[in-house]
Amino acid sequence: MHVKIFDEESEKDLEIDINEFLNNEKYDIIDIKYTVSSSMFGEDQIYCFSALVWYNEK
Repeated sequence: MHVKIFDEESEKDLEIDINEFLNNEKYDIIDIKYTVSSSMFGEDQIYCFSALVWYNEK
């Protein structure tokens, strides 16, 4: 079993990265966990969209 971590600043970028990974037929996906976090940097609010994918290689 292996894991791959995805971390992006936008939902769309995370979606693109995960879809590219899932379209690779070398992997059997076991599970995906998703989370969103935010923090303040000065007056800016920063978001972090992350996913952890558990998979086996075929």
